[in-house]
Amino acid sequence: MPHSPPPDADARRAVAPVICYPDDTLPRPDLALYARFRAAAWKTDEVIVPPREGRAFRVPVCGFFRITCVEGPQVGDLNLWNAENLSERFYSGKTRALHGTHLSTGDRLWSCFPWLRPMATITEDTLDWYGFDAFGGGVHDVIGTRCDPYTHYLLSGGEMYHHCCHSNLTRAIAAETGEDVRAAEFRVHDVMNVFMCTGFTRDTGQYFMKASPVRPGDFTEFFAEIPLLGALSACPGGDCSATHSSDEAACFPLLVEVFATPAEALGDWASPPVNGYDRSHGA
Repeated sequence: MPHSPPPDADARRAVAPVICYPDDTLPRPDLALYARFRAAAWKTDEVIVPPREGRAFRVPVCGFFRITCVEGPQVGDLNLWNAENLSERFYSGKTRALHGTHLSTGDRLWSCFPWLRPMATITEDTLDWYGFDAFGGGVHDVIGTRCDPYTHYLLSGGEMYHHCCHSNLTRAIAAETGEDVRAAEFRVHDVMNVFMCTGFTRDTGQYFMKASPVRPGDFTEFFAEIPLLGALSACPGGDCSATHSSDEAACFPLLVEVFATPAEALGDWASPPVNGYDRSHGA
């Protein structure tokens, strides 16, 4: 049974919050510089991610990649790795702690320990106008994990479904690396939910999704701070207005385009160094 509130319950609730990770000293991306790089870049590749499937792609260091909605409202689950060291991968939890629950232009996707450095920077986002709606929903979250067959199995009573984003990403990275899917699965990690509109309910604190505001022609573009291997799943929930992990929702492909920046345009730019902590951990 719930306990009765203490006499000072209101006073305890009224304590002002403190930001856990003040970002005043966080290095800021030079978006004007990146815009100059982008103006000099040329397209080198494109990948169509079919509905309810995943595909991998590679982006050269100081290149760009753009994820575009091409046919109908569709969300995508994004994984990133250092193309030269797959142990260094996107860390959604620390990205969330540094930038907030939802990402947009100027925010960065950070890598895991012990590297903890920017992997990619969002340089353009056609949905940056959305902000937060009256329900507390925002676009491009780093709070959801990815739909997966394990949770689906747990909640559905045993029904098998193999086109959850976790499985789509697993097949995509397995195909790219040549690994068995059971080995490749361990490389899949929590995602950036591109185009997905999500938040937390105010009464119960539950993670919610609602119809994505994305429309054909909308895109999000990223600058590759390091050489990247990416994988994107076109979520089986479509725009995630009602369900995910099923064949019921209307689903559409997503387009990934890759652009390379010529070396002569870079000047003295260099990739961010790995984190400077000495890893001694007080031992």
